[in-house]
Amino acid sequence: MISRLTANDLNNALDDLTEILHACVHDGASIGFIQPFLSDDAQRYWQSHVWPNIQTGAAEIFVYRDGERIVGTAQLVPAAMPNQAHRADVSKLLVHPRARRRGIGRALMAAVEARARELGRSLLVLDTRSTDPSLLLYQSLGFEIAGEIPNYCRSPENDRLEPTTFMFKDLS
Repeated sequence: MISRLTANDLNNALDDLTEILHACVHDGASIGFIQPFLSDDAQRYWQSHVWPNIQTGAAEIFVYRDGERIVGTAQLVPAAMPNQAHRADVSKLLVHPRARRRGIGRALMAAVEARARELGRSLLVLDTRSTDPSLLLYQSLGFEIAGEIPNYCRSPENDRLEPTTFMFKDLS
């Protein structure tokens, strides 16, 4: 059900990933985008920002398939600097709103964590909107709160600024 995509897999996954990102933003996910957010914007994100990092090895992308359809995704971004070779970021954990509450996010996070360990990474870092339900998921997976920054990001739906919580998990 979970696989890591290679650069060769990306074009075949593009439609599903575009749909997931578009649906999550329209469902209120605070993942860097604001409305109006078109499917073309979502597709452009994958092609312009994610694909180059996957192709160069600067990031890895995991997907969760329900049959033939991808319904969830997460990215692992190993830190590139020599003094941070022990660390990686978790980015864009997304589960299509129609597929939530089935353990998909938890399964994707387990795959990301396992891969981080394989790569010798002993610290995972992520951030989430302080009011987002994903905060509870991350805490249940052993992530700890490092701190909160007020007014960090704009709400995807309006001009209100919202706090973001930075979290970490020690894998050592």
